[in-house]
Amino acid sequence: MADERRILSLTHERTAAPEACPAHRPAPDPEVTRRLAGLLHRVADGDREAFTQFYRSTHDRVFGLALRVLRRPATAEEITQEVYLYVWNTAEQYDLRLASPIGWLMMLTHRRAVDRVRTESSASIRDLTYGHRQLGRDHDIVAETVGQRSEERAVVACLDTLTDTQRETVALAYYGGRTYSEVAQHLGISLNTVKTRIRDGLKRLQNCLTETMRDA
Repeated sequence: MADERRILSLTHERTAAPEACPAHRPAPDPEVTRRLAGLLHRVADGDREAFTQFYRSTHDRVFGLALRVLRRPATAEEITQEVYLYVWNTAEQYDLRLASPIGWLMMLTHRRAVDRVRTESSASIRDLTYGHRQLGRDHDIVAETVGQRSEERAVVACLDTLTDTQRETVALAYYGGRTYSEVAQHLGISLNTVKTRIRDGLKRLQNCLTETMRDA
């Protein structure tokens, strides 16, 4: 608990949100890599001052990547805290021969950010009717059907008939009411691909729900 409070206090030092991590960065400076690796070795020995130095030298990169994946500063902040708590607890596992300190941090951050997206997408499936006003009449038809019937089991069963990509795209669209453009940017795909996935997914979902309700 004390370690968590320390990491939380460090994250609050930021005075301005850094830019989202760009796609390309120059190769790491060997001297910086050696310095950060040395700090990590000290962290592994429980050196709190080394941890503070390591955090202040790298947190913009971690937060920037988390923000790039999640698009929400508050959630990116949570991921940043999780990453540094993991660093504090497992620094002895770091091996410079396998990755640079920054490379290790980026791997940890990306993995946790993607896991958070997947978790939120799964949760959003259970609340599929939320945010439908922003997404057009096709969404309204499905949302109204679900809302009027309140057949949660039927919805879950019908969602299983969607492809993985359809289910992910529909879930992201409904989670927080994201627009087509935001979903496309988040997934790194074209706007037309997003529209096609959502249109086809909703059509399949609507047909499944209609058949389920008729047979009920």
